[in-house]
Amino acid sequence: MEMKWFLSKIQDDFRGGKINLEKTQRLLEKLDIRCSYIHVKRIFKDNDRLKQGRITIEEFRAIYRILTHREEIVEIFNAYSENRKILLENNLVQFLTQEQYTTEMSKTIAFEIIQKYEPIEEVRKARQMSLEGFTRYMDSRECQLFKNECRKVYQDMTHPLNDYFISSSHNTYLVSDQLVGPSDLWGYVSALVKGCRCLEIDCWDGAQNEPVVYHGYTLTSKLLFKTVIQAIHKYAFMTSDYPVVLSLENHCSPAQQEIMADNLQTTFGESLLSDMLADFPDTLPSPEALKFKVLVKNKKIGTLKETHERKGSDKRGKVEEWEEEVADLEEEEEEEEKFKESEIFESVLGENQDKETGVKKLSGVTLFKKKKTRKLKIALALSDLVIYTKAEKFKSFQHSRLYQQFNENNSIGETQARKLSKLRAHEFIFHTRKFITRIYPKATRADSSNFNPQEFWNIGCQMVALNFQTPGLPMDLQNGKFLDNGGSGYILKPHFLRESESYFNPSDIKDSMPITLTIRLISGIQLPLTHSSSNKGDTLVIIEVFGVPNDQMKQQTRVIKKNAFSPRWNETFTFIIHVPELALIRFVVESQGLIAGNEFLGQYTLPLLCMNKGYRRVPLFSRMGESLEPASLFVYVWYVR
Repeated sequence: MEMKWFLSKIQDDFRGGKINLEKTQRLLEKLDIRCSYIHVKRIFKDNDRLKQGRITIEEFRAIYRILTHREEIVEIFNAYSENRKILLENNLVQFLTQEQYTTEMSKTIAFEIIQKYEPIEEVRKARQMSLEGFTRYMDSRECQLFKNECRKVYQDMTHPLNDYFISSSHNTYLVSDQLVGPSDLWGYVSALVKGCRCLEIDCWDGAQNEPVVYHGYTLTSKLLFKTVIQAIHKYAFMTSDYPVVLSLENHCSPAQQEIMADNLQTTFGESLLSDMLADFPDTLPSPEALKFKVLVKNKKIGTLKETHERKGSDKRGKVEEWEEEVADLEEEEEEEEKFKESEIFESVLGENQDKETGVKKLSGVTLFKKKKTRKLKIALALSDLVIYTKAEKFKSFQHSRLYQQFNENNSIGETQARKLSKLRAHEFIFHTRKFITRIYPKATRADSSNFNPQEFWNIGCQMVALNFQTPGLPMDLQNGKFLDNGGSGYILKPHFLRESESYFNPSDIKDSMPITLTIRLISGIQLPLTHSSSNKGDTLVIIEVFGVPNDQMKQQTRVIKKNAFSPRWNETFTFIIHVPELALIRFVVESQGLIAGNEFLGQYTLPLLCMNKGYRRVPLFSRMGESLEPASLFVYVWYVR
């Protein structure tokens, strides 16, 4: 029956005789067989008996079988089929209930699966499934590891903003390094498309009264502020409906700050939040209440009430002074980092300037003398656009407890944040329960490298800002975490990071209800090839857990020699995870290299609680975050609390 169906689908293509590689690829696509051109090319070559670059219908059939026949799928099919040829509707129901843990199972669901995936008409009409149909179903998105329900916004979006992890980027305008690389609108566009909700804009006075965006005191190229704002406006709500925060690093004169305010208002119009919401005079609104809104994060003069009273008045030329304390060099991390940045920059340029003047030029403050305060001039027009995201310097947890207002946010450098998280985890969590806290990379990361964001999510920091342009483990964790909740860029923090009576400490877990996670890594499907291999890569898989310190671990498979097309591992791994709400699981596929070390082939990261149980396909992504379809892993997952 399958043979008859198969020949009826392909014989027309062989009417003119043999077919070449390109036609073979097209015919496979017509048959809905997802395949990698590199693998098809190698299999075509192996099956082209006369080595003329053209194959017969029989040779095509052999290629089709190699690509679609997977022993592990046949074994599952035979376990549920009564005659090893066909699955009846109730056999499929049985498989979905027992193996796939489909809770609300019904014959209707089974019928829909048969209608969607069974290619042979007579089998489909009989409400049955052939091996051909079953293989297609097992290879479909419905059998992926990531839960379908997590692909949409399913969390409660009516909590205040401080109750969410918010996808955030650092120096969003850069697309390579921090010192001499280009600034590019693509930085903003790609971050927004990835669901990022907090963008950083470094603003400086530009020529012809036009503010510019670039990384100050470096040779990075400049973008016009208004062009950046227009690009953000175009892409802001393409991936997510929830609010976008523009974090302004503002170095502009009051005159150009007014131009910035004007640009923001004319570009965003009604989308720009420029007054407090009636229902939220003294608490942070929810993502739901701020849907399709753009918020400005900057320094602010006066109270929200005063801003409200000034609404509609002429603010041109009105400038206020902002006085802020400048601590000594130890505490003044941001200044210290800007200072380090200028030093790195000078060494990059090979200049041998007087360091003292370099510092003065940098911030208008000599860092070595303990100045008590410094004065900044702020245009009222820009200040009044800051509502629920007022930038406030972090002094200490005690100071915040006593004086910090609900709409004031802190930015803390990774070094200081790491120290605080180790020494005062409980106070840090108490702080992030009430106030939005942003963590940014230290300035010595001139190559735009990233820190591991997990340690700051563990203590409830809402905005853990990463260099989105830099691929690697931190961005894999970022992308994996924010797959959840429909990729909306907002994830509700676990209750123990929100509730005031919680005594959670990531380094000292008490009274946990651990999950036992078991993963049987069965096989690999058309794994990507390294530049050095011919399709005969020596492949292995590493499974890693990221979460609270106690949960971090990794395990790896044995190496399968000379097979990247269909390696079979059949190895089982067990993990005990104490805080599943914060855990991410990462699958990494590598090709063993004995001299130069292992070569990365692909990875997939997702939250533990977004994992489906049962037989699942794990899609793989490149280092740059691009899909490597059809490359994937085939696993069996089981977990219980």
